[in-house]
Amino acid sequence: MEVIITKDADEAAQRASYFFANLLKTKANAVLGLATGSTPLKTYETLIQKYKEGEISFKEVTSFNLDEYVGLSPDHPQSYRSFMNENLFSKVDIDLTKTFVPPGDAKNPLEAGPAYEKMIIEAGGIDLQLLGIGANGHIGFNEPTSSMRSRTRIKTLTEKTVKDNSRFFAPDEFQPSLAITMGIATILEARQVVLIATGEGKADAVAATIEGPLCAMCPASSLQLHENTKIIIDEAAASKLKLTEYYNYTLDKQDKILAEFS
Repeated sequence: MEVIITKDADEAAQRASYFFANLLKTKANAVLGLATGSTPLKTYETLIQKYKEGEISFKEVTSFNLDEYVGLSPDHPQSYRSFMNENLFSKVDIDLTKTFVPPGDAKNPLEAGPAYEKMIIEAGGIDLQLLGIGANGHIGFNEPTSSMRSRTRIKTLTEKTVKDNSRFFAPDEFQPSLAITMGIATILEARQVVLIATGEGKADAVAATIEGPLCAMCPASSLQLHENTKIIIDEAAASKLKLTEYYNYTLDKQDKILAEFS
């Protein structure tokens, strides 16, 4: 893991967008793994700005989203397809026919996972996977106790996750308790992973991910097994780490190397 501690959420988004922009400049037909929720919004805004300025293009990109609620149609305002259309896809030159989100309204949700896995393989695998992290350490909707060898499948959301996400639904609106999510093994097969976490509410999960043991109770700790993962966190999310000084020292050295040789 490479741990990158930033001053605030804006700087975290700038850092994360760098890895996406750099990939798109070197591989125009990259396959991106994308995430939803409040955490990646600033990163998407930064990438949209880079697109508007002519720095990058999404024209040849293929994308796969991490997850989707079971029971919501793509046009439902709370679906992750709607989220992506509104917050990224409609604002760049990406081909919508090459953007994929797990089908929450599939007639047989049990078949949706294996089919999604096949699509990722046929696309050549994911080059860069963007992640957020839940307060309980979940990535995608891989809740605590998820198998580290899990694949795209249906998951039951914890009561805490349902409560945390209830702010997006009206009090009398149907809120799903099931989701189709990429599995941990699926995520770990991405060639590069960028996880963003901001705010004090993520500090415990961040500490468990980076400095805790590798365990199913903190699904994000599985990223300790990935050879090319960037953990980008602001100072608030880093507040419970023990080796902050070392991470900052390492980042400073790496930035100097990049400045010299890039």
